[in-house]
Amino acid sequence: MKKLTIVIPAFNEEEVLPSTLQRLFKIEQNLVHDQLLDQSSDILIVDDGSKDRTWQIIADTNRQNTHIKGLKFSRNFGHQNALIAGMQEAIKTADVVVTIDADLQDDPDAIPTMIKKFTTGTDIVYGVRNNRDSDSWFKRTTAVGYYKTLNLLGVKLVQNHADFRLMSKRAVQTLLQYKERNLFIRGIIPMLGFKSDKVYYKRTPRLAGESKYPLKKMLAFAWDGISSLSIAPVRAVLLLGIFASLLGIIALVYSVTVKWLGLAVHGWSSLMISIWILGGFQMISLGVIGEYIGKLTTEAKKRPRFTIETKIG
Repeated sequence: MKKLTIVIPAFNEEEVLPSTLQRLFKIEQNLVHDQLLDQSSDILIVDDGSKDRTWQIIADTNRQNTHIKGLKFSRNFGHQNALIAGMQEAIKTADVVVTIDADLQDDPDAIPTMIKKFTTGTDIVYGVRNNRDSDSWFKRTTAVGYYKTLNLLGVKLVQNHADFRLMSKRAVQTLLQYKERNLFIRGIIPMLGFKSDKVYYKRTPRLAGESKYPLKKMLAFAWDGISSLSIAPVRAVLLLGIFASLLGIIALVYSVTVKWLGLAVHGWSSLMISIWILGGFQMISLGVIGEYIGKLTTEAKKRPRFTIETKIG
């Protein structure tokens, strides 16, 4: 029997964490009772710099139940780094790791099915939502557009999969060999090449608290995914430059022609429009290239992804 560690990144989740831990521990104990897991299986919560009572809840729960363990970041390092830290710690003793968010919008009742697929030799099991009824029209539409865009850019993602998944020990160890600081986990894992499968579930609304991914963070996360896994935006800048150059050549031919025909009219409208359009192209180009240079600078500095302040258990 294998040991399972459930890794939960948590940021200001005091309202949902007690019920989340209770439900996940019950699921884990049922699997132990069915002799699908080792009795040392546990739950690891990574406190991503919370400002509320999240860490206090983890500490209090650990005193009552030693199967509940915790890592505390010195500050907020982000959801993806919390996942990496949790997996890095869990794999020291675990044979298999399941990652799931603290709000339990991803159905934890899918975990037993994941474990059964793991026991048949599957290294990665993706939790995939089969509906988006709980999402707004805007979120559903942008999500579909995002997946289509990434596919066009050559990035292969598992559609409607977030960060609810099972990974074997060797799959996690391989993932941890990717040392880049701007690590887009859900885009890297399909590249690992291990045998994988899917479990479908219905996503539910949050039990309590607020979403930790407002529109601004969602857009930043989407851009990180594109820029971390593809250089297509830089190529798009090149195509934009070629297109602008072609327009310039056409404008030159047109200007010479009307001058030769004696039809040239003195004015500033066409000139100003050209300046604004070309200026916009240049600013977009500089912004995209600057984003990639910034990421290269971050990678070159080799700063740690996170700092662990305290451990429990």
